[in-house]
Amino acid sequence: MNTDFAPEFNHPTFRLAVAQFDQAAHHMNLDSGLLDRLKAPQRSLCVSIPVRMDNGKVQVFRGYRVHHDVARGPTKGGIRYHPDVSLGEVAALAMWMTWKTALAGLPFGGAKGGVAVNPSMLSPAELEGVTRRYIAEIFPLLGPDKDIPAPDIGTNQQVMGWIMDTFSQQVGFTVRGVVTGKPLSIGGTLGREEATGRGVVDVTLEVLRHFGLSTSDTTVVIQGFGNVGSHTARILHQEGVKILAISDQLGGLYNQKGLDIPGILSHLETEKASIPSLKQFGEPIFNEDLLLLPCHVLIPAAVSEQITVNNAWRLQCQYLIEAANGPTTLEADAILQERGIFVVPDILANAGGVIVSYFEWVQDAQRFSWQESDIHSRLRNIITAAFHRILYHAEEKKLTMRTAALIAGIEEVAQAHQCRGLYP
Repeated sequence: MNTDFAPEFNHPTFRLAVAQFDQAAHHMNLDSGLLDRLKAPQRSLCVSIPVRMDNGKVQVFRGYRVHHDVARGPTKGGIRYHPDVSLGEVAALAMWMTWKTALAGLPFGGAKGGVAVNPSMLSPAELEGVTRRYIAEIFPLLGPDKDIPAPDIGTNQQVMGWIMDTFSQQVGFTVRGVVTGKPLSIGGTLGREEATGRGVVDVTLEVLRHFGLSTSDTTVVIQGFGNVGSHTARILHQEGVKILAISDQLGGLYNQKGLDIPGILSHLETEKASIPSLKQFGEPIFNEDLLLLPCHVLIPAAVSEQITVNNAWRLQCQYLIEAANGPTTLEADAILQERGIFVVPDILANAGGVIVSYFEWVQDAQRFSWQESDIHSRLRNIITAAFHRILYHAEEKKLTMRTAALIAGIEEVAQAHQCRGLYP
């Protein structure tokens, strides 16, 4: 099948996702028909979102929801609000969600959605209007047993609350399980906000244990200080790891002695400021230079395609933990492998978010809330077990961690298709 069947699928992130799939499938004996099915989304919905703005004028936004595969259960995946959202990007993220949920043993397929909008340019009323109309447009796809959205870039608990309410108003009764990442008061779960970052930390600590490094002797650089990056930095700092540098989209801070992460977080809670402006905590540094700092662990936690052929040869880390989705290009991945840099791929490293989203979905179905300590321990058990399973297969078959992880996820999905057969 030609995966460029729609112009918007000609997107670098989608091409990366398909190339990664092809690389893993090369090691597998899959039916050619199934290969073609898994390369493209099962369904894609593009919608127009007319919203009356505060000035009285109607502005039309573009929205998407993509289901990559439903063989293993209802689809699961976030909704992002960003000016650069496109069908190709959303389709790639949905594909990665399929492998991620399968790898973690969750009963979901992969989905993703988004609206091409800059949420920071909207008033609260306009943001609510965009959300409610978007959900009304994709309503036929949604449901706790069909498709369960979650937060992503540019969306938060409040947006998830509006999603839950809009869906519930459409059906005439409250449906808590239609979305995860909600506020606690309407069916959210403890531990969800920090879940992705906590999962990144769990994986990072397992890497250190495996290679015999103590936390007190370990240095870490984190690109991105949003939800994932900030929680990763906070928890790693609590574990005694030295955080040398952090950054946001405007630049970063570097301190060779280690950054005062609690101090930075406290400052950001009381004052809206960019990371490089906090010069009392360290020296300003450009994002491209931050990636090249000497450290034990580099954690890209920002956007995709940050590790490229232009900088892969110059990285000075020993371990790369992909907290972001698709931060490493295919060409850069080959360079990192040649250099012996140990890479934990995104579909494993950042799976904490969807794992705890699964916990929220289960709690909503049970009408029973779990203790936060149970959530943390269950997350740790699932993600560390997946890490050691993939590590074993990678070492046994002499594969990269990424290829081993993709093979494991694809095999789970392929088995589900084989068991279900082809309809009609």
